[in-house]
Order: sequence, then C-alpha cells, then structure tokens
Amino acid sequence: MSLKKQAINGAVWTYSQQFGTQLINFLVSIILARLLLPEEFGLIGMISIFMGIGTTLFDGGMTSSLIRSKDLNNSDYSTVFIFNMLVSIGIYSVIFVISPFIAEFYYQPSLTEITRIYALSFIFSAFGSVQNTILTKSMNFKKQTLLSIPSLIAGSIVGLFMAVNGFGVWSLVGMTLTNTLTLSIVLWLTSKWKPSFEFSNDIFIKHFNYGYKLTLSGILDTVFTNIYQIVIGRFFSASIVGYYTRANQLMMMPVGNVSTALNKVAFPLFAEIQYDEARLKNAYKKIMLLVLFIINPIVVLMLVLAEPLTVFLFTERWLPMVPIFQIICLSGLLYPLHLYNLLILQVKGRSDLFLKLEIAKKVVLAIILISSFFYGLYGLLWGQLLFSVLSLFINTYFAGSMINYPMRQQIKDIIPLFLLAIFLGTSIYFVDQYFLMKLSDIIRLVINSIIGVSLYIATAYIFKFSSLLEIKNIILKK
Repeated sequence: MSLKKQAINGAVWTYSQQFGTQLINFLVSIILARLLLPEEFGLIGMISIFMGIGTTLFDGGMTSSLIRSKDLNNSDYSTVFIFNMLVSIGIYSVIFVISPFIAEFYYQPSLTEITRIYALSFIFSAFGSVQNTILTKSMNFKKQTLLSIPSLIAGSIVGLFMAVNGFGVWSLVGMTLTNTLTLSIVLWLTSKWKPSFEFSNDIFIKHFNYGYKLTLSGILDTVFTNIYQIVIGRFFSASIVGYYTRANQLMMMPVGNVSTALNKVAFPLFAEIQYDEARLKNAYKKIMLLVLFIINPIVVLMLVLAEPLTVFLFTERWLPMVPIFQIICLSGLLYPLHLYNLLILQVKGRSDLFLKLEIAKKVVLAIILISSFFYGLYGLLWGQLLFSVLSLFINTYFAGSMINYPMRQQIKDIIPLFLLAIFLGTSIYFVDQYFLMKLSDIIRLVINSIIGVSLYIATAYIFKFSSLLEIKNIILKK
C-alpha cells in the first residue's frame, strides 16, 4: 500500500475511532450533566492539572521517540515499557502523599480521596502504552479503533450506573478508571508484542535524550493550559470551574476530534517523509487546510448558537457557561494551527527548540495572566485568547522556517478559510436572531445547522476552495 493510501486509510479509521468514541462520550456527558451538579464537574477540573502532569511524566516523551525512530527491536519497546511502569508508580506515590495539600489549597476536603483514587489511572494507562504506540507506529488505526470500543462502553456503563445511584463526583472517577483499565487489558491481550523485561541503559539514554525535552515541554504546557482552572478554582468557586471545564470539553469535542484524528495519522506520515522537504511541506499544508476547513464551520455554529445548544444539551442549569463557552470557541479556532506547527518540530527532532519555545510562550502567558486577573473571570478568558494569538505567531515562524513554509505564507493561506467562517457566523446570527428566535431550541439548532452547512459548502464550491475538492476525492476513493 502506498504511503498516501496508507495515510488516507489511517485517517478514515482514526476518524471512525474519534467519531465513535466522541459520540459515546458526548451522549454520556449529556446524561451526566443532567444528573450531576456543575460543582461536581468542577472538582475533577480542579485536579486536571495534576493528572495532566502525571500523564506527561510517565510517558517521558519516550513513545514519541519510538514512533519517529527506525530499526527498533524488542529491547527498545521493553525498555520504554519498564520506564513507563516504574515512573507511573512513582508518580502515583507522590500524588498519594500530596493529595491532602491539594484539597487544602482548594478548600475542598473531599479532593484528598478523589485525587488518590483517580490517580490510579496513571498505572492503568502505563500498562498498555507501548502496545498502543506499536499500533500507531505501524499506522494500524483500524485495530486501535476496534480495541477502544469495549473500554469506552465499559467506562460509560459504570459512570452512568454510579450517577443514577447517587454516587455524584465518584461517577466521573469510576468512569475514567474503568475506561483506562479495560483499554490496557484489551491491548495487552491482543498485542503480539510482550515485554521481555530487558532494560538497556544505552537504549534508554537514546530515547530519553529525545523525549525528556518533550516531557518538560509537555509539563509546561499542562501547567499553563490548566492554570486557568487553578486560578478559577482557588479564587472563584467549584461551580465556575465546572462551567469552564464543561465549556472547554464541549469546544474540544469537534476540535479535538478532527485534530487528534489527523494528528495520529500525520505524525508517522510526516516522520516517514521528514527528509523530503518538498513533500513534507505539501503534506503539512494539505492537512492543516483540511482540518481548518472541517473545524471552522462547526466551531462557528457552536459559538453563534451557544445558548440554545447549552439549554438543549445540559438544561438551563448550565446557562452561566454560555459566555465562557463563546470566548473559548474563539481560541479553539486556532488550536489546529498550534498542534501541527509543533508537530513539525517533533518530526524534525528539534525537541530542544520545542522546549525553548514552550518556555518563552509560558513567560508571555504568565504576564498576560497576571495582567488580566484584575479584570475578573472574563478578563482571564480574553487574556487566554490573546495568548493563543501571540503563540500562533511564534509557532508558525519557527516551524515554518524548517519546511520552507514561512509564517507570512501560512497566514495568507488560512485567511480565506477564516473569512469564510466569519461570513458563515454572521449569516447564521442574522437568520437566528430575526427569523428563528421564537422557535424551540432543537428546531433552531436543526434549521440553523442545515442552512449553515449548505451555505458553507456552496460558498466554498463557488470560490473553489481546494479543501472541498480534497474531501470529495477522499470520499470517492473510499
């Protein structure tokens, strides 16, 4: 199978996985949002930074090194597996000890036990991380898709059962633990590879020298990505953290679904052609424009229709999250650009530059955070958007220089897509406000979505957007 066909096949199966898992997660989250209180989602949001740091640490950037490296043997995989397991146990031990201090920081005593139990997911995830990496490296996304289904269903059943029976926040904990444990067991049982428990210092150093910089970058990114939940949880309330967390999750559903699916395909694909600058630039450009073409209309429709969408999905109890969600959606439009520019740095092996850029950007974020804090919650949110814009210039400048695709050219290529999105948003806002306001929420959502998608595709066709043709070709070939 050619590399292009392999990439398309991988994208289809990865999208199937993303769509299937996101659909189940979405339906389950709707039910849970109706059964649980915003404060209970907020409690999980408060500890998300510690979970994120732990996940980044136990991987150590080692799996990324496995994906981009050639001529691997069993010793490579076994060394990384042992490292992941030992570090995950160490991380759990640390979190077990510091959990009372976390609870005290947020003035939430219940977080002590919640954090200790939730953190078991580190060990469960590490158990199957290398097996999952092998599937990614071989671009066997079909198998990944099929294996993810049992764990997702099991986690959803446990979470819903616990929520219905009044377990509150523990429903979210039980759902996560069941999901991660089941997935690792399934990966272990179905993988041909089994660890030999052979640990090679030389192999460890080789992968660690590449991975540790990504790990430090990942820790910085996790800390500052979740810094808003820390500040909101410490100085506002658990319910507002719940609104913020739910708004961010809702925005990331389409954004993360599309971006992550193509990212899983793009990393091994880019790694395969990393030394062919022309092919790498062309592949990067096509994927970037394709992702934006798909994501932009979805996010814009969600932004414009935020109020009826929130009431329909989560009931009026969640209405305070609407303005939070709308601002977060603006940042979400830029997410794919950050993701794929940084992916170029990883593919090129420039984990050193990756780390330096993360440090520089976090200094900028700290300045913006301190300055915007005095303007309250919405000052923080608008500051987050400003940081996303500034980071985009930094990422595109350095990544673009590595594939002869400078920042100015990247911006020039994406402007038409954003103008198309603005046209869509303005049109739907006018239609909704002047013609559909008195209708029920579901009718407004359906009619606006049909009009919006039709208008978007028609406009893209008239102005001959290349991404529309790419989608058409992919569909016809499949």
